[in-house]
Amino acid sequence: MPVEPTSVQDVNEGLRAVGYLPSESASLVSYLAARLGKPILVEGPAGVGKTELAKALSRYLGRELVRLQCYEGLDEAKALYEWNYRKQLLRIQAERHGTEWDEVQGDIFGEEFLLERPLMTAIASEQPVVLLIDEIDKTDQEFEAMLLEVLSDFQISIPELGRVEARTQPVVLLTSNNTRELTEALKRRCLHLHIPFPEAAVERRILERRVPIVRLHTPELPETVARKLVEVVALVRDLDLKKPPSIAESIDWARALLLLGAQDIDSKVFTETMSIIVKHRTDLDVVSERVGVKLGLGAPAAS
Repeated sequence: MPVEPTSVQDVNEGLRAVGYLPSESASLVSYLAARLGKPILVEGPAGVGKTELAKALSRYLGRELVRLQCYEGLDEAKALYEWNYRKQLLRIQAERHGTEWDEVQGDIFGEEFLLERPLMTAIASEQPVVLLIDEIDKTDQEFEAMLLEVLSDFQISIPELGRVEARTQPVVLLTSNNTRELTEALKRRCLHLHIPFPEAAVERRILERRVPIVRLHTPELPETVARKLVEVVALVRDLDLKKPPSIAESIDWARALLLLGAQDIDSKVFTETMSIIVKHRTDLDVVSERVGVKLGLGAPAAS
């Protein structure tokens, strides 16, 4: 059953209930997006929960999630719609000899031969959806321009069929890892939300057993291990690394420690599992030397 939030507090409690721990700004912007019908541009480092916010909103609002995963070279055909050329060809071949082209053309350019892609799926849906346009910064400015036209009026013009208008108002989230600067035109049309790496105190709440998200992933993780994990992750993030560990990687580490039955993060456990949160070889050396010393590991032995 679709939910219509009536306050920021509703959104905050609703997101927590489905396992997402929102900041005050995330709850506020999500509420405004649902009531005003404006897209949200969610920016921040990879792995801080931008995509998870869209998933959580779809669960909380009781809406289907429609996801468009962006990549370099993404074009309108893969984002909007395209014709099923094979099916059209088979239909033409099945026509009796002597059939007029006008009759065939009117037949093969019908809805039966149309392949809906994510943007059109969201617009044509009879039920309200949450539309996630993930990693918009991986596309080019031409795609952005097309996207603005679609999102401004929530309609698509198909030359052979006419205009397809949105039957319901989708909640739209666009995520960006800031790999390139987005156009001012896009930013101007969106509400903005920045999700940074969380402070240690906030992340500790994510990992504690009383928080819904950890009930789902690591409910049996000892509190002492969770606190030690957060402290270590905070130390690692303070270093100048190619890729600091994300929230997702922190959760992965917690899962691994739970599976290993760890009761503490000692030198052996840290050495064996460090690669879960540190992904670059040079970063591994830095973390071993800097964080390892603070954990009482000492400098790594020379090979």
